[in-house]
Amino acid sequence: MQRLDLKQLLSQKLSPQQIQFIKLLQVPTAELEARIKEELEINPALEEGDAADEPVQDDTPESDDDFDNTEDDYGDEEIRRDDDEVNIEDYINDDEIAGYKMQGDGPGEEEEREMPIAYTGSLTDSLMDQLGFLNLDEKQMAIGEQLIGSIDQDGYIRRELQAISNDLAFSQNIDASIEEVEDVLRRIQAFDPPGIAARDLQECLLLQLERRDPDEVIEVAEQIIQDTFDEFTKKHYARIQQKLELEDHELKAAIDLILKLNPKPGGTGGANRVQYVIPDFIITNEDGQLQLSLNARNAPDLRISRSYSEMFDAYDKSAKNDKKLKETVTFVKQKLDAAKWFIDAIKQRQNTLLRTMESIMRRQYEYFLEGDESKLRPMILKDIAEDIGMDISTVSRVANSKSVQTEFGIIPLKFFFSEGIATDAGEDASSREVKAILKDIIDKENKRKPLSDDKIEKMLNEKGYNIARRTVAKYREQLNIPVARLRKEL
Repeated sequence: MQRLDLKQLLSQKLSPQQIQFIKLLQVPTAELEARIKEELEINPALEEGDAADEPVQDDTPESDDDFDNTEDDYGDEEIRRDDDEVNIEDYINDDEIAGYKMQGDGPGEEEEREMPIAYTGSLTDSLMDQLGFLNLDEKQMAIGEQLIGSIDQDGYIRRELQAISNDLAFSQNIDASIEEVEDVLRRIQAFDPPGIAARDLQECLLLQLERRDPDEVIEVAEQIIQDTFDEFTKKHYARIQQKLELEDHELKAAIDLILKLNPKPGGTGGANRVQYVIPDFIITNEDGQLQLSLNARNAPDLRISRSYSEMFDAYDKSAKNDKKLKETVTFVKQKLDAAKWFIDAIKQRQNTLLRTMESIMRRQYEYFLEGDESKLRPMILKDIAEDIGMDISTVSRVANSKSVQTEFGIIPLKFFFSEGIATDAGEDASSREVKAILKDIIDKENKRKPLSDDKIEKMLNEKGYNIARRTVAKYREQLNIPVARLRKEL
């Protein structure tokens, strides 16, 4: 027997207009122009131009109703603004925010809006050119192209040669033995940059040493990498010296040489386009007073098409008894509504960005004046959210994908968010302040006898920072600083 049960469910749903605002909010400045151009192409009711010339449409939605506190203040009721509502989970996913590239404002009269691109030939192009100079037959050329295509961004071939041989068999019907693949690989490993197409770090370093004119230091360096590579990676220099029976000066000269080699010969990762950074905000210091501006280079003035608006008025008056004309009126009205919603979303985006950055600037005012990391105050997303009266998720979208230009560089907003560390004075110090002091301590240590985490903990405690050894280790790892043993130098 079937049972019918009634269930009361609470769900969070957004209207298409709110979804549009959320998506625009997390779009970085570098991508905003493309998004606006896309909207201009699909909506003839939207135009570029001075918004002051835009005709007023009383029956289009007001921005305050549609976007204020979007996603922030649902309460316990379901928001319904349109028959096409979509579940919030389908649209909000911070993991899908695009990678961020930024650029600064250009001159006001500048017409060129394209992102500045520094073009460099790719690593793959360079290797293919060098391959072309070898006297290879058709089969060897195919093997060479497959090998070059297998080189990763660091310049290594990390796939097994058997797998590459299998790829040739399946994709090109070429039967290549491991020996044939390795023969071509050896030729590619002679290409520039030195160390390219190595299969591991040990081979990469040896390939670079082989390029150098042989002398006693080179021979010792090759011996260290060839016979004591494990000890070298762990900086067990005493063991190396004992095993290879080296004098102090021989060991030091060889180690110094090895450390100058390039562990990542791929360099730029083969990218052939390098994009400059575009900040979303600009902070300037004018006689001790900070001035904040929003980078609006990629957000041109938008307005509703006057001709489209006039078309709607004309059709609307004569469409009462004409079914076909009513459909036209509906279509035109949809386009006008979409244009108004988009313009309002752009304005709301700019307003939200400015409110968020203004709050951050107020809290980190001392830092923005001097650029001294010790002046950073502890600050979490919740602090800014409460300050501007918005949800933490809204602040998170701004902080995770935006950046600010200062007099001392372009800085991602997420840099300013850190937890507090208690001090003897009863105040909170920013974790970034503690990291800066920790780094300074390690920079000044005697590299022959580097400091352990326990000793660093005691030194920080003496400076008034109540920090545990495990926190010292965590901060050291976040700064990409190795343990004391690996920092030891001869």
